[in-house]
Amino acid sequence: MYGKKLIRKSLTFLTAVAVWSAFSMSIIAAPGDRMGEIIVSGQVSVDGQSVVSNSTIISGSTIATGANSSAVINLGKNGRVEIFSDATVSLKFTNNSIVGILSSGKVEVSNSAGIATSFTTKNATVVADSGQTNTFSIDVGCADEERCTQTYVETTVGLAILKNGATDKQVAAGTDATLGNPSQTGCKPCLRPGLGAPIPIAGIGSGLVGAILVGIGGVVGAAILLNRRNRTTVDLGGPVILVSPGR
Repeated sequence: MYGKKLIRKSLTFLTAVAVWSAFSMSIIAAPGDRMGEIIVSGQVSVDGQSVVSNSTIISGSTIATGANSSAVINLGKNGRVEIFSDATVSLKFTNNSIVGILSSGKVEVSNSAGIATSFTTKNATVVADSGQTNTFSIDVGCADEERCTQTYVETTVGLAILKNGATDKQVAAGTDATLGNPSQTGCKPCLRPGLGAPIPIAGIGSGLVGAILVGIGGVVGAAILLNRRNRTTVDLGGPVILVSPGR
């Protein structure tokens, strides 16, 4: 008899726990909000608390990465956000949107078609074309005030628009754009190893610049190899004589 009562009480307690858990989850995940998964490398915190890979992240969180650290926020079919070292970003996401505030550092954003995506920095707003799939990066360095901030945007896939007041710069795939002047008087230097913004060349993206440099290197190498093949060395026991086919 006592055993049956104990079993009934245990079942009642477990049922109450299950109901409370479901209620708590309904409070945490408000209607329209989505949950994402975070993959980390190195020191990464969410809302001030250290996290490990495969943790769940909710909309409205602030993610900060340490030196030589990074994080990737997977948002399922909606897209993903990669956060590079020494960066801080607040991220909100719903079933049809990805919105971020980038305070420092660099992020790379990918969104699916139909997902409204925008990121704000201290001096600009970057809006992706929601009619197509996009992949673009935003780098604001480490400036601690608006007038010293430089927002650098490079698009790999699709189209992003860099906005500041009445200024709109369309950044199509393979191109980049910059807003801001961090070299003005009173702005301290921002040295971030390995993440310096590429030298802008009339809207040509760094990927295209790299391809051009590789092509030039290939031409120079071929010329050197051809020149060597056109020379024959003859050893007659004395000084080396170079015999050219043209003689």
